[in-house]
Amino acid sequence: MNKGELVDAVAEKASVTKKQADAVLSAALETIIEAVSSGDKVTLVGFGSFEPRQRKAREGRNPKTNEKMEIPETTVPAFSAGKLFRERVAPPKS
Repeated sequence: MNKGELVDAVAEKASVTKKQADAVLSAALETIIEAVSSGDKVTLVGFGSFEPRQRKAREGRNPKTNEKMEIPETTVPAFSAGKLFRERVAPPKS
């Protein structure tokens, strides 16, 4: 599902226009991006959490030359699915 298809589905479920659904979805995504990029954690109960995570510096290799190189420490966005989301995707086995 791409963003356009998601907008269509949200518009239908929420009984709003596609333009309104797109505006709300875009605003929500932008707000999450701004919060995570400023170091905050965003938790949507039942859905999951978005947070910045530190990735330590490490040694890597250039695939063309096989030469060793140092990969610097960096911050990356991370998502952890909530319990409800995980259970819907992979129901617990009885």
